[in-house]
Amino acid sequence: MNKWIQGARPRTLPAAIAPVVVATALAYKVHGVNWINALLALIVGVAMQVGVNYSNDYSDGIKGTDSNRVGPMRLVGSGAASASEVKRAALLIYFIGACAGLILALRTSILLTIVGAIAIVAAWTYTGSSKPYGYRGFGEISVFVFFGIVATNGTFYAETKHFSGWAFLLSLTMGALACALLAINNLRDLPKDLGAGKRTLAVLLGDIKARILFNGFLVLAHVTALVMTAFTPWALLTLLIVPRTIKIQKRINRGAHGVELIPLLGATGELQMLLSTTLAIAILL
Repeated sequence: MNKWIQGARPRTLPAAIAPVVVATALAYKVHGVNWINALLALIVGVAMQVGVNYSNDYSDGIKGTDSNRVGPMRLVGSGAASASEVKRAALLIYFIGACAGLILALRTSILLTIVGAIAIVAAWTYTGSSKPYGYRGFGEISVFVFFGIVATNGTFYAETKHFSGWAFLLSLTMGALACALLAINNLRDLPKDLGAGKRTLAVLLGDIKARILFNGFLVLAHVTALVMTAFTPWALLTLLIVPRTIKIQKRINRGAHGVELIPLLGATGELQMLLSTTLAIAILL
């Protein structure tokens, strides 16, 4: 069981949890929350994150691009599990997410099934299919859309049956932080990806510009969080997190690479949860 937990890459889960946290806080404040729908949205989000991690493990494993990598254990690449086992695990997790999503759609709007189907296809083709878009530099766009805009606005809508400009603003913060997680992951894997022909955005930009991009995502997250002061002055509390962000950026800018980036990936995930929790508290206050 431990290998499956490691293979699920727990450090990436904040990308799925954070949007639900902030959207639920906003929903509670302005419309009230349907807690069953909130739970279903959380299940969908976590299932999508774990599912994409397993499916990426499978697709990268059979392509041979996961051999001798640093970072979280690759189930197929390390030989800890067969490709067929990891594929079945990915499909099972997607199925669980789809079931939760279908229930959520039946309770809110059947149109959510279309969004869910598109999300699953996007998750699978990130590294799967004959022309995976994650190998062509489009990963960050997908993450920003699905783990930022869709996850945050979708959760808010599922809980309130309304859309909100404030929810959209929060989705920009969440999307930037989710992209920061992917950016540091791709920065860590840049040398291996370059050798394997996996053209992530970090590979296309090169090491220096990839670090600038990571910094940019964190700046965007903080700036959009501060714009929430127009909703509540308590959003100024997010300034307390800036020193932690700067600490991460300094280590990135000083050239941390390879295994040195592993703890920074965890720190970025913690930053996402801390910033989203602080925003949620600010909204409630």
